[in-house]
Amino acid sequence: MLNRYLINFNLAELKQEKAEYLVIGTGIAGLTTAINLSDQGKVILLGKEELKDCNTEYAQGGIAAAISKEDKPILHYTDTLKAGAGLCNPKAVDILVKEGSQRIYDLIDLGVDFDRKDDGISLTQEGAHSCRRILHAGGDATGREIRSALARRVIENPNIQVKDRIFVIDLLVNNQQIYGVLAYDQKQQEYIAYLSSVVVLATGGAGELYQSTSNPKVATGDGIALAYRAGAKVMDLEFIQFHPTTLELEGVDNFLISESVRGEGAVLRNHAGERFMSKYHELADLAPRDIVARAIYEEMKEAETDYVYLDLSHLNSEFIIKRFPTIYQTCLDYGIDISEEYIPVAPAAHYLMGGILTNTDGETNIEGLFACGETASIGIHGANRLASNSLLDGLVYAKRVADRAIDYIRDIEGEKLEELTIIYGDQCSEAINIDIDKLRKKLKDIMSDQVGIIRTEGELRVALAELEALLNCLNFDLSDVSGFELQNLITVAYLTVKAALVREESRGAHYRSDFPESRVEWKKHTILQKDNQWEELSIEFE
Repeated sequence: MLNRYLINFNLAELKQEKAEYLVIGTGIAGLTTAINLSDQGKVILLGKEELKDCNTEYAQGGIAAAISKEDKPILHYTDTLKAGAGLCNPKAVDILVKEGSQRIYDLIDLGVDFDRKDDGISLTQEGAHSCRRILHAGGDATGREIRSALARRVIENPNIQVKDRIFVIDLLVNNQQIYGVLAYDQKQQEYIAYLSSVVVLATGGAGELYQSTSNPKVATGDGIALAYRAGAKVMDLEFIQFHPTTLELEGVDNFLISESVRGEGAVLRNHAGERFMSKYHELADLAPRDIVARAIYEEMKEAETDYVYLDLSHLNSEFIIKRFPTIYQTCLDYGIDISEEYIPVAPAAHYLMGGILTNTDGETNIEGLFACGETASIGIHGANRLASNSLLDGLVYAKRVADRAIDYIRDIEGEKLEELTIIYGDQCSEAINIDIDKLRKKLKDIMSDQVGIIRTEGELRVALAELEALLNCLNFDLSDVSGFELQNLITVAYLTVKAALVREESRGAHYRSDFPESRVEWKKHTILQKDNQWEELSIEFE
């Protein structure tokens, strides 16, 4: 049984704070939402770690937008739909590409200094893009530059109150209406309720489901799990994108080698030094990510190795150092001069196409609850995200969420939420000694071994049985952040496997070797919603 709340509590006994707007998450989506809400009232912005701890900080490649004379939104639209393997929401993609250019100019107004050439902003090309449309900053530090500019604006804004090291445990919901969140203040070591008629979830993805990931440690699927427990619908969780190229060295965390490296001319080679991508796709090294990741997986399997090579030694060394300073220096720190030597690379979990189901204004099926960024699933990315569309998604849809949330508050002006009383103390068993780290490693092993780049029914059923055993941990009061994260990870993992089992086809990032082709009857989305127990989990399609 899945408990409604992760802890026992009496709301009336908790410290409480109120705000017009409550935003959870400090990446590009959360920061942008907070900035756009701040003219209309008090905004509380919550982050479970420091302000910089988010996926945005690690985004190297850039941000895609049709801003050049040679490019048009319709071309960006077409590329996005093609990469999405038939599951993109055309309306959502149309909004993304048409509103994207203005959001870029908003960033420039905020002080983001995109890299330039003599004739204007420097643009590069990445996999499955039909032309150069990727803006970058600091060479390969685009996410860091954007996050820093947004964070500066947030910090100097008197209407935005930033609270870090606040872990949001659960949503406070009554009669399908949001009231706020239940949280844990890690500094004060106390529980607290933040009350608001509007809650925006922008908590990022769930890369920590896997042993190998390009994501930071904070990417534990928290927003998706707590929304699901509250009754929100989640969609397309089976579609997990594995970035094809992360640095693969024994004992070293996976470090992202941006797709823009291949966009500038780098090529993949097997252990014999041979290029291989032309065997798998007409675009060769610039094929969509799902295809490149599977190709690398097959080459590794055939050679019985843990990596292939990325080669940019034929490029000008001065260009490499200037264009990719972070990648160059990081690899050099590990003894690899990428201007002369091959880089050992392997795929790693990178991005979740699925998430909390929303409309194109970020609204969920719970009144007053919004979601945006990687936490949300509108159908922009379909079954496989086009490279460098994630930052644009965060910008465009955060602005739309803020606009709709402002209108929502106006719509309910004068309506006071009834006094909420929650006493929850019957379901959570007393805390017991559980080795959280051991269970987290076990979870990662299950997902990596059974629910990876290539899947089968047999492997998925093994994973399901093992996850059901881990679900027993959800019955205990694990009252610390590591315990909360574990429970959220188990929840998202279980839902992912459920969705992957039911989709008996291969499409985009979801590849079933027992169903290796796409099937027209599966050109639809998987939607999951919780009733009272896991046994009553419902799956619908649209």
